[in-house]
Amino acid sequence: MPVRRAINENDGIYFITITCARWLKLFEIANGYDIVYKWFDYLKGNGHFINGYVIMPNHFHVLIAFRKSDKSINKIIGDGKRFMSYEIVNRLKTQSREDLLSQLSSFVNNTDRKKGKKHEVFEPSFDWKECWDSKFIEQKLDYIHDNPCSSHWELVVNPIDYIHSSARWYIEGKQGVYQIKDYTEMEDIDLSR
Repeated sequence: MPVRRAINENDGIYFITITCARWLKLFEIANGYDIVYKWFDYLKGNGHFINGYVIMPNHFHVLIAFRKSDKSINKIIGDGKRFMSYEIVNRLKTQSREDLLSQLSSFVNNTDRKKGKKHEVFEPSFDWKECWDSKFIEQKLDYIHDNPCSSHWELVVNPIDYIHSSARWYIEGKQGVYQIKDYTEMEDIDLSR
């Protein structure tokens, strides 16, 4: 279960998991996989690197190499969740999914509702782990890439067949839908500036 705790460092490679509220399949329902890619583009535009990912129907895992920034990593993630939330809500409105919008509204706690929040699209906290070495990164990449093949999902048999994943790059050396930076290339990049 994700824990509310701050990331103490300002740079480094992190394994991040963001989950839709109550595990609803919002990325699938809103056809919102591209919303996550837009956030990845924003991160890249601010000097960060996407080292691996998988976007599932109701959550996503990503390895992000954060460059030192004036913003904390927690703030960067929070801003990303806010951006993605607005986009998903707009798509649900376009689809006239009043049932889901009402459900997302019911998830908002009283404190946030008083501040003007209308929908709870994601779980309030996110899970993160700092990646200290290549062994840990490879363990996380295997986990990420095997996620669509797990007995719970069974979306594909082979990880390279799931398009919303970096598996094709790490298994075949071919970029997939979204271009990533191989984590092995990060050794030559100074993230502290």
